[in-house]
Amino acid sequence: MSEWGWLLAPVMASALMSVLLIPLGYRVLSRNMVFADLAVAQWAALGTLASLTLLPGTAILGLNLTSLGFALIAIALISLVMALTERYREALIGMLYVLGASLATLLVSGDPHGAQQLAQTLNGDLLWVGSAQLLPAGLLAVICLIWLRLPGPQQSWLFLPLFALAVTAAVDLAGIYVVFATLIVTPLLICHIAGRSLPTAMLACFGGHLGGLWLSADYDLPAGPAVVVSIVAVAMMLVSFSRLYSGLTRT
Repeated sequence: MSEWGWLLAPVMASALMSVLLIPLGYRVLSRNMVFADLAVAQWAALGTLASLTLLPGTAILGLNLTSLGFALIAIALISLVMALTERYREALIGMLYVLGASLATLLVSGDPHGAQQLAQTLNGDLLWVGSAQLLPAGLLAVICLIWLRLPGPQQSWLFLPLFALAVTAAVDLAGIYVVFATLIVTPLLICHIAGRSLPTAMLACFGGHLGGLWLSADYDLPAGPAVVVSIVAVAMMLVSFSRLYSGLTRT
């Protein structure tokens, strides 16, 4: 294997996350529920921390199921908020995120490794993703591509369950920060602001992931923050070039 061959799994994970999360993030922005992805990601991480703290020695499957269970609780609460009120949705969903983060902090406060576990849920460990972790994200990416071709009513009905599964799998791969950046930053800048297509946003997001992984591997930087900064930089550059090109074509 070449010198960079060990990066194949992280690169594959980044590609799958770009395909899986960009369409869902576009829908999140269209529905004006930006805090929802943070809340669901935080509660998925809370489920993992609950398993590690309360049920030490839990197998990987048990961790994933607990994480999904907590994510589904968050989805149920978000659905309730969406059904009951229009004026304060973002504030209430933000409150749900803060509650999940506070519960996570309290849960690990007595653990000597608690700070490390909290940092892991936020920053993730994308650089050291294993090939076995790619299967759930791969299956969900295929499902997401099928979901995009469904009629509108079926898309709406399946959105929240698919969102819970996708965020749970992505948090396991990369942590909350990278999940938020992948879900929101590129769809916001590339699709909603620059008016470009979902495939363009996916490619831009993947490029940001690759840049962050390279920075992390080459300069020994934390993978999560490096990927987030790179995603923002690539998206901003593409928006700038897009506006410059549009200005030149109009003159």
